[in-house]
Amino acid sequence: MMIAVLAASGAHWGVLQSIAWTKMLAANLSAGSFTEAVQKTFDGKHPCCLCKAIAAGKKSEQKKEFTVPLQKFEFPPVGENLVLVVPVKFHRLPLTDTIADSLKQQPPTPPPRGCFV
Repeated sequence: MMIAVLAASGAHWGVLQSIAWTKMLAANLSAGSFTEAVQKTFDGKHPCCLCKAIAAGKKSEQKKEFTVPLQKFEFPPVGENLVLVVPVKFHRLPLTDTIADSLKQQPPTPPPRGCFV
């Protein structure tokens, strides 16, 4: 599953490029000093055959773009004579708070406390 995700996201190009740079660095180290080998490997002026193949593969992969054809939505014409009509029977609802009405009950009366004193 991880390999499929990495391939779909394009991470395989990074892995291949790392391998190519490692091979180039090893080859350049045998011909000169470490700093010269690092400069020659990463300057981009001296690509190896694997680097050229990776660049060509990236370029060909970028050309494959999926384009969705845009569809234009057409709506039927609306009449220009728009009229709002008031209903014949209009009933206004009373302004009552049913929750507050249900809370109007009086609390129960406490028992007489004169006998407990």
